[in-house]
Amino acid sequence: MQRSALDRIYLTFLIILIVSFGFLIFFISFFTRRSLIMEKKTTLTNESNLIAAQVLSSYMNGELDAEELSSIFNYYSDTLSADIWYVDEQGRIVATTNYFDEEAKTGSAKLATATKPSIEIAKKPPRTIYSLNPKYDLTRNMYMVSDFYGIYSDNVISVNTPIYLNQYNPGENNVKSVNCGALIIHTTTDDINTMMTSIYSISFIPCLVIIIIAFLLLQIVSFKIIRPIKRLAEVAQDYSTGDFDAKTGIHTKDEIGQLADSMEYMASELSKLEEYRHDFISNISHDFRSPLTSIRGYVTAIQDGTIPPEKQERYLGIVLDETNRLTKLTQGLLDLNRLEMYGPYLKLTDFDFIEIVISSLNTFEIKCIDKNVAIYLNNHAEATVVTADKTKIQQVVYNLLDNALKFTPSGKNIYINIVEQGEKLRISIKDEGIGMSEETQKKIWTRFYKDDTSRGKDKEGTGLGLAITKEIIKAHNETITVSSTEGKGSEFVFTLPKAAQDATHSGETQILVNPKS
Repeated sequence: MQRSALDRIYLTFLIILIVSFGFLIFFISFFTRRSLIMEKKTTLTNESNLIAAQVLSSYMNGELDAEELSSIFNYYSDTLSADIWYVDEQGRIVATTNYFDEEAKTGSAKLATATKPSIEIAKKPPRTIYSLNPKYDLTRNMYMVSDFYGIYSDNVISVNTPIYLNQYNPGENNVKSVNCGALIIHTTTDDINTMMTSIYSISFIPCLVIIIIAFLLLQIVSFKIIRPIKRLAEVAQDYSTGDFDAKTGIHTKDEIGQLADSMEYMASELSKLEEYRHDFISNISHDFRSPLTSIRGYVTAIQDGTIPPEKQERYLGIVLDETNRLTKLTQGLLDLNRLEMYGPYLKLTDFDFIEIVISSLNTFEIKCIDKNVAIYLNNHAEATVVTADKTKIQQVVYNLLDNALKFTPSGKNIYINIVEQGEKLRISIKDEGIGMSEETQKKIWTRFYKDDTSRGKDKEGTGLGLAITKEIIKAHNETITVSSTEGKGSEFVFTLPKAAQDATHSGETQILVNPKS
């Protein structure tokens, strides 16, 4: 069965919570248990020193025998809930809470059982500590948590405390500290285990509550995020079947809302594909049919004698113009198709952009005079040398100026503005023409698009110029944008990378073409 994204999020979230709380509880229990054991060790060490000071000194002086020592150990055992051993410096177990050696000094050991063992023993201790561990070190403060070499049924905390008593040395007339063996106190871990059980209980309940709260919050988050995503997936499925009228119903201002808006806009554009295809076929059919019809008509008229010989040269010129128009249209289609599929082959050189502008404007001088349109250059850049493909950038400038001149009425102006923008030149070509609507601005980069309402009587364009222009600028890894207001004109802005060297063109406004003067 296929799991939904929500199921995977729930499962992942649950695993993360369980693992996180597992590690948390492990570290808390580990360090808490360690702290409790160290606290117990410190307590037993202090008790060992107290017993040594109060009892063992009397035993060493002969004031107590092993049986009395064991009885005193029983008293301390009831207080500490522990099993107490005294091991002399030879490693013999002299007295314990559970048995004692009546004749330790003579070496004849006799074991006796105490009235009440403090902890459950599995077997009686041997006569010497070295029978349990030949390498046992009586002179070192240490502790261990174990069954103490199988003596006890369960793990116990065993603390070894070496005993040093002061003895007077008549020969040297001084007092020195002499090792008299060690006290080994064993105590159960029951109280620590009980406390750890309480800690586990206290920890598990909050963890369970936190997990429940987290899942409730996750449910809320899923309602806000997962469900909209699921809805987007459903709408995308509808789009894949061709139902572009489906709506997401998501109107939030976050990223999901933006995605929903983008999807609906995409669906709206996809729904227009058929319209675009129809327009494309109509445009290309019209652009090819018109010159072909003219060519056919004039050739037929010349062939059947309708056009007299003295006028044939004039009409053959018209046929040639129409043929050139077809050639231009066909070449434009091939160029655009190659640009979109493979990108243009760029021959990058350093050249002065001002020269490109002047060269392009020479081409439009007669047309500007005929339309009574002035073109102004406003250069505010200190360096105008750029690194680009000179031929293709000249094509860009030509296309943009041709487009501006077509839409600019008589008596209006066109402005070319050049400014520096970091390591780039920002070039703006602005006209005072009739402008474009927002919908038209979205379509002008489409091949064969012609806004007939704005073109007026000028039908000579192929509808490919701006599409080619955009591909050329895109191939240079630069950007081109358009902004326009109906009735006020349009402005095309693109950027080019500056070359390392400086140019000398800079300064004031220049009138490049002014038919009014």
